[in-house]
Formats: sequence, C-alpha cells, structure tokens
Amino acid sequence: MPQSPSFLSRKLSGVLISLFSVYSKNSFGVGDLSDLNKAIDWARESGNSIIQLLPMNDMGGLFCPYDALSAFALDPLYISLIDLGLPKGKSLKRQIETLRKTLSLDKQFVDYSIKKEKLRILREIFLLDSMTDTESFSRFRSDNVYWLLDYALFKALKSKFGESAWYDWPLEFRNRDKQALEEFRQANAQEIMFQKWAQWQLFEQFKGVKDYAKVKKVFLNGDLPILVSRDSSDVWSHPEFFKLEFSAGAPPDMYCAKGQRWGMPTYNWASIADDGYQYLKEKLKFAENFYDMIRIDHVVGLFRIWSIPDQEPLENQGLNGAFDSANEAEWEAHGRKILEVMLSSTKMLLCAEDLGVIPKVCTETLEKLKIPGNDVQRWVKDWNIKHDFLKPQDYRKLSITMLSTHDTTNWPAWWENEAGTVDEDLFRRKCAEAGIDFSYIKAVLFDISRSCHGRLRWKDEIDSVEKLMQGLSPKGAVPKDRLHLLIGLYENTYGEKEKLWKQLGLVGPMREQCDKEILRAVLQTNLQASSLFCINTLIDLLYLDGFWQGDAYQYRINTPGTISERNWSLKIPLSLEELIKHPVTKQIRKLVVDSGRI
Repeated sequence: MPQSPSFLSRKLSGVLISLFSVYSKNSFGVGDLSDLNKAIDWARESGNSIIQLLPMNDMGGLFCPYDALSAFALDPLYISLIDLGLPKGKSLKRQIETLRKTLSLDKQFVDYSIKKEKLRILREIFLLDSMTDTESFSRFRSDNVYWLLDYALFKALKSKFGESAWYDWPLEFRNRDKQALEEFRQANAQEIMFQKWAQWQLFEQFKGVKDYAKVKKVFLNGDLPILVSRDSSDVWSHPEFFKLEFSAGAPPDMYCAKGQRWGMPTYNWASIADDGYQYLKEKLKFAENFYDMIRIDHVVGLFRIWSIPDQEPLENQGLNGAFDSANEAEWEAHGRKILEVMLSSTKMLLCAEDLGVIPKVCTETLEKLKIPGNDVQRWVKDWNIKHDFLKPQDYRKLSITMLSTHDTTNWPAWWENEAGTVDEDLFRRKCAEAGIDFSYIKAVLFDISRSCHGRLRWKDEIDSVEKLMQGLSPKGAVPKDRLHLLIGLYENTYGEKEKLWKQLGLVGPMREQCDKEILRAVLQTNLQASSLFCINTLIDLLYLDGFWQGDAYQYRINTPGTISERNWSLKIPLSLEELIKHPVTKQIRKLVVDSGRI
C-alpha cells in the first residue's frame, strides 16, 4: 500500500547536517550525539523542521559512511563521553578533560584519530563499571540478536588479526567454522561483550536524541545506504546475500565521464527473498529507533544496479559494467516488490534518492507508492525541448528539493565553475566516438581562461547549434547523426548561468562569482518550489553570510569515485553555540517563514 504519514500533507524545510562537520564547545574534535541535540536547537531557531543525517554506521578505515562495516552498528566516533555514566574516581574525568583540551576545534577537517582515543576511554569505563547485568542491556541484546553477536564477533576477530579484512583471515574464521568460532568466543568473551556494550551505549544516546527532537518538533531523517562494505560483518556472516564477484557502481554520465566504481558487492536478491527479506526488515526495524523518515540511498539500484566484474582494472572505474538484471522487463516488478516490503515493514516515511540515469519504471513506481524523490536544482530542467531550468511551480510535488547534495559541489562552486560547462573527459570521449580530433576543437569551442576543475566553458560566440557544428566538423565531414550526443551536451549547458540569472529575477549584468544576493535568490526560489520538502546542506546555507573563503570547490563533503582525506571530513567554521546566536540563523529563518514552510 502507498504510504500516507500525516506530514506528507505539509510543506516543510530542513537541513542536511553531517554530524562529523559540526561541533560544540564541549566536543572532542568531531560532532557527537550530544551535539546533535544542539543541532536540533539550531534547527528550531532557523525555522527548519527536518534534520537529515548521513549514515551513522560504523565506518571502516576509509571513514566513508556509505562503505560501512555493518548496516546496523553505530560508529563509536559519535558517542558522547560526557553523557556516559562515569565510574567513581577522578582518573577518567581527568583523561577526558585532557583529551578535550588537546583536540583543536577550529581545524578545517576532522582528525579521525579521535575514534581510537574514544575507544580507549570506552574500554576503561567498561572494565571499571560496565553495567552488563542491567535489564536494559539484556533487552538490547535480545532485541538485536539478528545482527549484534555476528558484529561483535566480527569486530573481535578484526582486532585479533590486525584489522585485516575478513577474506584475509585464516580459512577456519573466513569460512565461519563452528568449532573455531566457539573456541574464539570463549577465549575472547570480554572483548565481544565490550563491542555489544559500546553499541548499547550508542543506542541509548541516539534514542535520547530522537526523544529530544520529538519535544522540539523536529523530524530526524536517516540515511539507509543501499550497499555495505565488502569487508563488513554483514557480508562475512551472510555471504549468500551478496554477489562477491561484482562491484557496484554507476554508468558514465555527463557529470562523471568514466562512471563510478564503489567497490561494495551487489546483492543476491534471490537469496534475500528466499529468507523472507529478513535482512532488509531488520535494518528498518533498527533504524526506526532513531528516525522519523529515512532516505533510501540509490533507490534505482533496487530496480537494477550497475555491476562491474571485480577483476576489471580500477582505472576503468564504471566504464565496463552492465545492469543487473540485464532484462529490462524485470526491473519494475523487482524494484516494486522490494519497496513494498519496506513500506510494510516500517512506520518511517520512506524517501528516495533517485538521482542519475533513472529508468521510467523507477519514477513511476515511486509516484504510485507515494515515495518522495529528489529534485536537485541544477538538474531540474527541461532537457529535451527548451533545455531550460524548470520554474519552482513545475517541480514534482512529491519530492525533496535541494541546491546540492553530499556528493556534489556546493551551490556557489557549481555556479562559479560548472554552470555553462561540460565535463572535459566526457567531451573528449564523445569526440573520439564520433571520430573528431578533440585536441584541435578544444581551443575552437571552449574558453580555456574560464575553464577549471576539469570543466570546459563554452566560448560566448558559440551561440547556436550551427556554430557548434562548424567547430566540430568545419567541412561537414562528420554526419549530424554522429554528433547528436555532443549537440545534446551543448544544448543543455550553453548559457546556463544566463538562463538561471533571468529566472531568479536578478538585475544588472550576470555576475560570474556567487555572492550573498545570488545565493539568497536561489535559496528563496528553491524554498518556493512545489516540492513537499526542501532540504539544503548546511554548507550552502552558511554561504549566506560569507563563512567560507577562497575557491568554493574546496568546501565539499565528498568527491565520488575518489579516495582522499578530504572526503567525509569537512567541518564548519564555528561552533553550534555560536551558530545559534549568529545573524545568519535569523536570515535563514526569514527565508523559511517567507516561503510558508513553517
């Protein structure tokens, strides 16, 4: 049955906050669950009714929330040490205070070494006074028996084998030999119990946050990653649920020339279905303890997913994959069945991240089931006729609109570096396919002085398809039917900034650099969209008051398809206490109030 929660009838505004990006004056170098309460306070002050979070799952060594060690377990990074019931004595309190003083809050990027320090202190608290015989802890273990023991065992084994991946462990542990595992459990009972206890502490703190949000009338929107790390307790304990010979990703598109390769294995949905979809149901059951709404990551992957043979060279990224299932006729029934299972298994409002190359059956199914999708302003266009941005009233009503996402550049960076441009790698590849010498036409068609970050800006004088074709094929040697993809790229990017400038109602000559006036205008337009929800990133909102300095390209949460210490580590330049009192909060509130989303 289609979902119909009461707040599907209310237009609301929200903010995407990555918890590692915010902090309070009591923080330990990175945001924690107590800071989330302060973020809720700020949301109310700024007129926002929704806080959307990135996945809070236990992350691996790359500290990527979408490549987690478990689809269930929470990351100890986010535990609030000051909210733990500390055993008597001054030693621990002194250690905690010393740790806080040694960690700089004003660094631009997160120092993830704090996780090791938090775990060290957690272990000491556990050994001194773990409260493992309490009714609450017993109930937590009983309620989460589906995943908790496997996770705790997995973590203890990783520690035993120097944090190596499970597929590099000795054969008896890799293949879950019953006798070997039982002997390990008995020999490492304390470490296994610690892992369960740490998850219990996180569970209790996070549940407390949800209770606080309810009092403040703020909805928490979680994020359900479609995939899990190859090196995860889920894959180790249920290898039959995964196709380990493949890596998931995304096919090439106009924003990612080689596509993407994420590295996580794809699902064996037939095996999951044979088990009654219990794995999926349990994930939703656990998430419901913390969230009112949940974002289904890469929802199109439930219909068909881009699968790359695991032996494919990494430098090819997503170029040489194929859709699973290969039979397009199967996509609708497959995706619809999984979504119907999800709808019947939770009271949370399901929302869908339906970005990228989306087949019609996915969009139609979401609409039938009343599951809101995503409308990102820079991509909400009439791609085939006028090649222009849609007006706010033409956005999908059943959608969440936003200026940018955790995987894109922030909106000012898009405006300054990407609007009116094409991806250089993609254009080069399309030229090669059409038999055109890219090295020659690059200087003919593009203004190199205004091109950067791998994006090519069209010359102003290339102001028609005819002039484009003259540049691509001066003597008409290349037939037009071989140029249609290049023509499409041109029609949907040339003059983007000028078109949007006009739609926003800005006066005077179009300005290349984003400023407060431009950002305020686009935020105002975005909030006025017919979309049910409008959720913008905290990064974009802070540009209203000039917090970020220099090239806007450096202020992003993640660059897809890359491994970098800059990914998943950006911090805002002021504490939550300062943000609550800052004039920018009143500016945001006024925009929200004026839009009627409050």
